[in-house]
Parts: sequence; structure tokens; C-alpha cells
Amino acid sequence: MSAQVASAGRTGYPRQFWVLFTGMLISTIGSSMIWPFMMIYVTERLHLPLSQATLLTSLNAAVGLVFSFLAGPVADRLGRKGVMVISLLGNGLGYLALSRAETFWEFALVMGLQGAFNPLYRVGGDAMTADLIVPEKRVNAYSLLRMSNNLGIAIGPAIGGWVASSSYAVAFYFAAAGLLTYGLLLLILARETLPAANGPKPAAEPFGGYGAVLRDGHFVRYVASFVPTSMCAAMVWVLLSVYTKQNYGLPERLYGFIPVTNALMVVFLQYLVTMFTRRRSPLWMVTLGAFLYALGGGSVAWMSGFWGFWLSMVIMTFGELIAVPTSSTYVANLAPVDKRGRYMGLYGLTWTIASMFGPLLGGQLSDAFAPRFIWYGAGVIGLISVFAFAAMALRNKPRPVAA
Repeated sequence: MSAQVASAGRTGYPRQFWVLFTGMLISTIGSSMIWPFMMIYVTERLHLPLSQATLLTSLNAAVGLVFSFLAGPVADRLGRKGVMVISLLGNGLGYLALSRAETFWEFALVMGLQGAFNPLYRVGGDAMTADLIVPEKRVNAYSLLRMSNNLGIAIGPAIGGWVASSSYAVAFYFAAAGLLTYGLLLLILARETLPAANGPKPAAEPFGGYGAVLRDGHFVRYVASFVPTSMCAAMVWVLLSVYTKQNYGLPERLYGFIPVTNALMVVFLQYLVTMFTRRRSPLWMVTLGAFLYALGGGSVAWMSGFWGFWLSMVIMTFGELIAVPTSSTYVANLAPVDKRGRYMGLYGLTWTIASMFGPLLGGQLSDAFAPRFIWYGAGVIGLISVFAFAAMALRNKPRPVAA
């Protein structure tokens, strides 16, 4: 396995990496035709206030939190491919079920099940990428996968906004088709990349092997510092569409171009930004990215039309371009090879925890005070990460990169 990876590092990316790249594109085109508009769909179909509708997002994330702890050990012991296929097929069927849901409890059941499937792909995919790509090429590899993801988002919401304006059911069908197609591609074309164990099999570790990971104080502080930034982002992605429609009458077919802008910026600018960030301290780069997240999320409070909301997304996207590939690579390089799935699993909890609490907090602020307070909260929360990362950068001592 190591010889194959080394050969791939000399000649370019292996074929399986491009399977991941292509499958990501197909699945994201489908799923992004519906998820930017999910809160609009839920609030209108169930006639719920925002603070109650966001409970569904929190439930989805809470189940995902539990299964994230299972995903890492499973991916490290049984392999990456199986958990990725199960995740994609399960989520695809979940979108079909959501198209038929009519009550709060039906939505809760399906979104809870999707929460169980979500971390399986994320952890397996991150670990498989790290298995396939040598350390010096990982930052570019993660950036390429983000470009694929965002190229899908550049296409999906623009079409989905028009489709959802006429039929949300059709948008759900497209989402299901994209995920199911990617799952079948992986099942047929991908091989397992789990590194072969060298030497005697280690004794079973307590807490599913997470004990050693949690004793890595630097890594734990890093993960905790990333949570507020992820909360700020989750508030924007989950609540901005319903905020703009309910308060400013922005229809789905027009709002769809806001996530499209985010995606196009990643597609066309990610490589250039990565060339800038890879030559600089990763912790300082993540600090800068966190600041732009906070500025973008907080600025929504002072916007009142399409171009204002579009500008807020542009600001936040520059934060994403800087922070996300840098952060994924930083964590991959910290992780020992035999615990890579666990490190990626715990790191993935930043988005899970953010999705659990960020939109719920935003809904509470909106219903208790005024809708604009969603974005005051997002800005303040985002700044917490800025100060935490800056403190880490000031006292950081470089660590060796895991092979």
C-alpha cells in the first residue's frame, strides 16, 4: 500500500482519487438542489415558527454526533469504502422519504436517520483521501475535492431554486438520484484503502481508541476552537434562505444564486488562495479565515436586498477558501496513520456540533428578539474562534507531520 501511494505521489493523483472527485460532483449537484431551501420547505409545509423548525436540524446533528464516534473506529478497523457506500445510499433513500413526510415526527424520524448516515461518508472520505495521497500533496488534494463539491453547488442551487419554486418533490428526487449514483460508483469502482497493519495486532483500546486522541491536547484545543466558526457558518447556510424570503420576499429562484456564488468562488479561486496559504503558518491562516467568517455572518444584519446578502456570502466565502482546506490538511498531518479515521471523526464533530446549536440559537434569537439578531449572534460567536486560534498560533510549537 505505501509503495502504491508513494508512486502516486510521484506521478500524480491515483485513479481512485478521481472517482471521489467525480462522485462528489454528481452527488452534490443533486443534494444541493434541495438543502439550501430545506428550512423554507419545513416552515411552510409544517407552519412552524423558526425556533421549532430548527429543532429538526438540531436532531439531525445530535444523532450525527453520536454516530461520529462510531464512524472513526469503524473506518479504522473495517475500512473506508463500506462506510462511505452505506452513508451515500442511506442518505439518498432519506431524501426520497423526506419528499413524502407530512408531519413533524415524520420529518424528525427521517432527519434523525440521515444524521446517523452523514458522518460515515465524511470520516471515511477524509481518511481515504489521506490514505491515497502523500502528505506533501494533501493540501492540494483536499482543495480539489472542495472544488468538485463547490462546482456541484454552482450548478445545483441555480437549478434547484427554479425546480423548488414549482415542485419541491422533484428537487428531492434529484437529490436522491445524485447520492445513490455516487454510492453505486464507489461500490463498483473503488478499492479499499485501509493500510495493512504492521507487526502484532495492538490490544483493544478503551473508549474505541479515542482515549489516545483525546490526550492530544493541542488537537483537542484546535477542534474546540473551530466549533464557533462552524456555528457561524451553519447559521448562514441553514437560516439565510428562510430569513431572506420571510423578511425581504426573496424567492427561491433568486436566492439560489447566493450559494452558487459561494461555489463559483471556490471553483475559480481555491487554487490561487491555496497557493497563498500553503506558504504560511496554518494556524494564522485559520485565524484569518475565522475572522472573515465572523465578518460575513455578522454583516447580514445590516443588509436588506439580494446584493447585500450576496456581499455577505462573498466575505464569508473568502474565509472558507482560507480556513477549510488549511484546516483539513493540518488535522490530517497531525494524525498518526493508525488513528487517522478517529482524528478525522473528531474533527468532523465541529460541523456536527455547530449544526446542532447554531441554527437553534439563531431561531431562538429571531423569535425572542428580532430576525436581525440571528446575525448579531453569528458575528459574536465567530469572533470567539478568532481569539482562540490567535492564542494557539502565538504559543504553537511545530509538530512533525504524520506519514
